[in-house]
Amino acid sequence: MHQDLANLLPRLPHFAPALSRRDFLSRAGAGCGSVALASLLSDTAARAATAEINESESGGRRTHFPARAKNVIWCFLDGGPSHLDLFDPKPELEKLAGKPLPDSFDRPLTAMGKTAFTPLMGTKRKWAQHGQSGLWISDWYQEIATCADELAVIRSCHADGLNHVGSVCQMNTGSILGGRPSLGSWCVYGLGSESRDLPGFVVLTDSGNDPPGGNRNWGTGFMPAAYQGTKFRDGKTPILHVTPPESLAGVRQRQKLDFIQQLNQEHKLGRADDDRLEARIASYELAFRMQSTAPEAVDLSSETAETRALYGLDDKDTNRNGANCLLARRLVERGVRCVQIYMGSGSKWDAHADMEGNHSARCRESDRPIAGLLKDLRRRGMLDDTLVVWGGEFGRTPMSESGNGRDHNPWGFTVWMAGGGVRGGTVYGETDEIGLYAIEGKAHVNDLHATILHLLGLDHEQLTLMHNGRAERLTGVAGRVITEILA
Repeated sequence: MHQDLANLLPRLPHFAPALSRRDFLSRAGAGCGSVALASLLSDTAARAATAEINESESGGRRTHFPARAKNVIWCFLDGGPSHLDLFDPKPELEKLAGKPLPDSFDRPLTAMGKTAFTPLMGTKRKWAQHGQSGLWISDWYQEIATCADELAVIRSCHADGLNHVGSVCQMNTGSILGGRPSLGSWCVYGLGSESRDLPGFVVLTDSGNDPPGGNRNWGTGFMPAAYQGTKFRDGKTPILHVTPPESLAGVRQRQKLDFIQQLNQEHKLGRADDDRLEARIASYELAFRMQSTAPEAVDLSSETAETRALYGLDDKDTNRNGANCLLARRLVERGVRCVQIYMGSGSKWDAHADMEGNHSARCRESDRPIAGLLKDLRRRGMLDDTLVVWGGEFGRTPMSESGNGRDHNPWGFTVWMAGGGVRGGTVYGETDEIGLYAIEGKAHVNDLHATILHLLGLDHEQLTLMHNGRAERLTGVAGRVITEILA
């Protein structure tokens, strides 16, 4: 019967007759039947594929195993802090100061070219052991020293970049080449956000200058644009235009937004491969929801005078970083997954000359705010599930530059982590006797990223995104979890 009916219908190239009720339902309403069936099947498949994956306690997406941390705050010291003057004392370097690099050392290709042939330079810092752990910290970081037992110091970091643009890019994306998703984007992609009314990934700077490479350091590369970081402005108004004018507020604004979104949806038809429009649509909705949440979140005046003083908001040298650290605490408290704070934004830690003057100023600006953040998180019961990371794109050389500065050193430098499942009061890895090369327990940038994801309950080898037929991941084909620093 169906065949007879088909023979009676006109044979047009664009026309295919519906021969049954099932056939009709599969096409009607843009394939509503197929959409429903596909949804059911995909849900069943997803449940089967993740049967052994535990639910994250954060309430976001599923993790690969129970998470120790829910959120990440990265204090990024833009320009490269000197490990030799902060967390990695080298008595042998003091003895050899003024002498050339010993012949037993391979001479590195340095950023400035001639630095490998310049005399070694000692440090003017005074060192002391702090806390029950006896962690060595210099007098440049006296406030952070009071938190020594919270820190897991990794002295054996190394990276692949030599200059700022590639090195900042690698520390943020895992590669010295631009165009890959950032760590914060991978975190939000893997875990989602706890808050519907605030971005999942926020970037804060302490000046109007972006780090080298600009916004690609918090971009998504080939990942959907919806996971990119949201940069808040420097100063007293981190979010512009968050309060609509009275003439537009309420129902009128909602109706206007609905109309704009309708136009966007129509424009998106036939452009499914362009995720930028989808991100724009999502950003409009997020911006609308932020109007009721963001003003309160960024309003630091509601904090007590004691808390503001703890972060250094009462000091002109520390108030900018202090405000960002306090804001970071308020954001993770409200469900933001990842906050990155650029300190010395615009490569201000880049001490090629006047090491003393440069780092004295930078350490004064960051010491009290970072210590205040750690102490505030601890007393609020938040440090156990908030991972705090300290570090820049590389360290500094033991060889001098300009007589009183240090060049870039990606072959051996220090990063530390606190809270979020790490073992405080710990030192992992070692550089050689003058602090030039990592020699024991070497920890590549990929290892740092693998460890951060692990603490968030994510397996860096399983957190993948298909791109051009390849399962891409943050750590590429490398990376191991630094289990030695885990609690």
